[in-house]
Amino acid sequence: MILNVSGRTDVVAFYSEWFMNRYKEGFIDVRNPFNQKLVSRIYFEDVDLILFCTKNPMPIIKRLAEINKPIIFHVTITPYKKEIEPNVPSKRKIIDSVKEISKIVGIENLIIRYDPILLSDKYTPEYHVKAFKRLCSLLNGSVNKIIVSFIDDYKNVRKNEKALNYEKLLNYRAFTEDDYRVIGTNFSKIAKENNMTVQTCFEERNLTEYGFVKGECLSHESAYKLTGKTYKSWVARKERKCNCVQMVDVGVYNSCKHFCKYCYANFDEKQVNNNYLNHDKSSSLLIGKPETDDIIKRRVK
Repeated sequence: MILNVSGRTDVVAFYSEWFMNRYKEGFIDVRNPFNQKLVSRIYFEDVDLILFCTKNPMPIIKRLAEINKPIIFHVTITPYKKEIEPNVPSKRKIIDSVKEISKIVGIENLIIRYDPILLSDKYTPEYHVKAFKRLCSLLNGSVNKIIVSFIDDYKNVRKNEKALNYEKLLNYRAFTEDDYRVIGTNFSKIAKENNMTVQTCFEERNLTEYGFVKGECLSHESAYKLTGKTYKSWVARKERKCNCVQMVDVGVYNSCKHFCKYCYANFDEKQVNNNYLNHDKSSSLLIGKPETDDIIKRRVK
């Protein structure tokens, strides 16, 4: 089994102590997001690999030595200011932490996500090219792979658009073919100059015609190299041509305090605050505690 920590929230940034407590205890409980009474109990003895996905890896760096499992890091670094990412720490501090992580887990097990790209009067393709060039130059030698995505029209993102008032503040706009060309050709050139590859995953436009590499967020090859095991593909994404390996997410929606305006996993700010207050670092669940009528079953894959 491969743990995804997490695509639903930023466990590393806000709940690292809880995760390490669960690792010490030997198991973790995860509620089914579609049926709250169903709880999967995951024992770390059944876990082959841990994928940490975060905007702020700093809280867990000093404790990585305690984890006796293969680790992959996906660290998201974007060029947006506080009007879009109000609670993300200084990007320079994150870049410094990425360099530290690279020394711990190895350059091959660290991926940067420039994710998502959105366009506006302020955040133009040229702005992104400039930001990407600086990012790659700062991480040259510590990172060799970057994954890019383009903002999706998730219903949750649309709600955040309204809250942000994109029309007046950012004049957010859709991508044109020329935008893809400018980003694709320049990002490919910059990545190559800095000994990196750049790719998309789970995107309608993969930009391979502009030099992007075709790949996955977590490929079967990478998973096998780290674990010696084979895994199924992510079934829920097959129709959209995603070939990532299947993972088990331990996170909870509406629990990330970054409050990024483009986020698909947060759609109720009041609920985020309530969930955060309902977090107990000693609980087996990320949010709340097990209840007497919960149906708890061991998950092994």
